[in-house]
Amino acid sequence: MDKLHHHQQLQQQQLSLAKCSRQRCNEWIFRDVPSDITIEVSGGTFALHKVTFFPLVSRSGRIRKLVAEHRDADISRVELLNLPGGAESFELAAKFCYGINFEITSANVAQLCCVSDYLEMTEEFSKDNLGSRAEEYLESVVCKNLEMCVEVLQQCENLLPLADDLKIVSRCIDAIASKACAEQIASSFSRLEYSSSGRLHMNRQAKCDGDWWIEDLSVLRIDLYQRVMTAMKCRGVRPESIGASLVNYAQKELTKKSSLWNPSSQTKVDLISTGHERLVVETIVNLLPVEKLTVPISFLFGLLRSAVMLDCTIACRLDLERRIGSQLDIATIDDLLIPSFRHAGDTLFDVDTVHRILVNFSQQDDSEDDMEDASVFESDSPHSPSQTALFKVSKLMDNYLAEIAPDANLKLSKFMVIAETLPEHARTIHDGLYRAIDIYLKAHQGLPDSDRKKLCKLIDFQKLSQEAGAHAAQNERLPLQAIVQVLYFEQIRLRNALCCSYGDEDHKPMPQSWRISSGALSAAMSPRDNYASLRRENRELKLELARLRMRLNDLEKEHVCMKRDMQKSHSRKFVSSFSKKIGKLSFFGHSSSRGSSSPSKHSHITDSRVNERTCASTE
Repeated sequence: MDKLHHHQQLQQQQLSLAKCSRQRCNEWIFRDVPSDITIEVSGGTFALHKVTFFPLVSRSGRIRKLVAEHRDADISRVELLNLPGGAESFELAAKFCYGINFEITSANVAQLCCVSDYLEMTEEFSKDNLGSRAEEYLESVVCKNLEMCVEVLQQCENLLPLADDLKIVSRCIDAIASKACAEQIASSFSRLEYSSSGRLHMNRQAKCDGDWWIEDLSVLRIDLYQRVMTAMKCRGVRPESIGASLVNYAQKELTKKSSLWNPSSQTKVDLISTGHERLVVETIVNLLPVEKLTVPISFLFGLLRSAVMLDCTIACRLDLERRIGSQLDIATIDDLLIPSFRHAGDTLFDVDTVHRILVNFSQQDDSEDDMEDASVFESDSPHSPSQTALFKVSKLMDNYLAEIAPDANLKLSKFMVIAETLPEHARTIHDGLYRAIDIYLKAHQGLPDSDRKKLCKLIDFQKLSQEAGAHAAQNERLPLQAIVQVLYFEQIRLRNALCCSYGDEDHKPMPQSWRISSGALSAAMSPRDNYASLRRENRELKLELARLRMRLNDLEKEHVCMKRDMQKSHSRKFVSSFSKKIGKLSFFGHSSSRGSSSPSKHSHITDSRVNERTCASTE
């Protein structure tokens, strides 16, 4: 007991000595300090007495140095103009120094870390100082929670570059990427299930719950959001999740200003907001995954419209055009109708951009055919993916041409360059192209004959359907030579139909109206004479075809009636005759010589009748 009591006395003496030495150490600081001191920070001032000033001096190395530098002069003002976080951060630091309790949270931990570094509130000057307290909370609490990391990053937006120097931003970004990747892996494991055969597979129908963080990240500023997305890509987060996050972020950022989506508005767009939106578009385009179908193609077209309107960099627009061109076969006509934002008096829609997209599609299609050596002979097959894509794009472009054709400012060269970009085998039917050209001719009635002929050369009249051919034959907007070609090919189609209708019947003398040359039209006749002659012969061929169809319908009716009658009588007569024949046959060969001739003769007659009926039924 005596030893214990002696040990406690020694500890008390050591504590009192330490307290006295600390007081002596600080007395020289306050010896020449006036009674009132004003601390100026950005956003506010704090008036302190020398007694209340002591806790700040004891814990802040920066304030201690400032006081020490002015030992011989009166200190009435201390300026901390560059203090991070301003008056709010200094107030929290002062509360900590004065022992006033407050809670460290994700909303203020970034400020506390920065202000403690600025004021040098480290362990060197005081044990369990503000810096160590804030760092401990950041590591043990914030970095374990994704939502808290996002909130801290929001606070860091106003604390840069100091927050970056203290690695607050990088630690939060790494924590977000790690948590998102871990959540995605856990969600993937939850979708694993055993099939009926006992094999483990991924259930694609189950909802993926690992992307709940998408909405949380949409509150970040674009520069921090870019760093988070880059870190996620490096950690291996699915491209589909990256794409979904980009779509969500763009929809929130680019729809804040109504003027961006309402080009007809006369209000002047704020240059600052325009610059921010331009930065958002360019950043999102740079973050797009390289994989196809990770974002909807309508979203790519929306970005392209914004990029054109906001005058983004050429590299940004070309990247979007290349991405759209690689999947143009899934686009719609509404996607392609990109308004002309910049050029007054120009076309209503941006035709040049669509042409570049179409060129990207054609070049991408050719490159894929060249790379796939195994499918060289299948590249022109109607069932190959590239050919299917060509069919879809050709139909899409024909509809697009029909939409832009009524524009009075649309030049012929721009119209034709869109129609000529795709290869000839892309269109199996030229009805859509004919419709677009007819609309263009109707809207541009002052077009010279030479231009009309040039435009109609794009149409292969052999690939027109019967309805389109009939319309073209009576279309006065087409040049006369084009109408003659339509009538000629319609005549060939009618002749082929008549030949097929005759089938294997005996060859009959060909009517006089059929006796036309199978080659080109006679060069000796004028186009007008050829036109009249072909019109007359086509009318005669149509009448003959109608007569043949009526005759064929009559023959089909007679055949049906004959078949119905034969089915009713054939089964009864055939069974009775067959039973008589069986009854008169000798299975064992012991029939008499007198009656042997009669059954054989009767059976021969019966066989012939059966054969006749059988042949009649087959006919």
